[in-house]
Amino acid sequence: MRKASELRDLSLEELESIEREKSEELMNTKIQLKLRHLDNPLQVREARRELAVVKTVINQKRAAR
Repeated sequence: MRKASELRDLSLEELESIEREKSEELMNTKIQLKLRHLDNPLQVREARRELAVVKTVINQKRAAR
């Protein structure tokens, strides 16, 4: 998991790419949870939080324009 300070150094395009990856990861994790193939159900929470951090940094960069 990257820290917000590390993400702020990236460009907006790179952040949007990471956002798509994290969204896809969250969706896959939720599906695995429903199918009972997920060993640790807390992975859903972690994926959701990582996505939230990326979205927050994206919104901060857009607001700073």
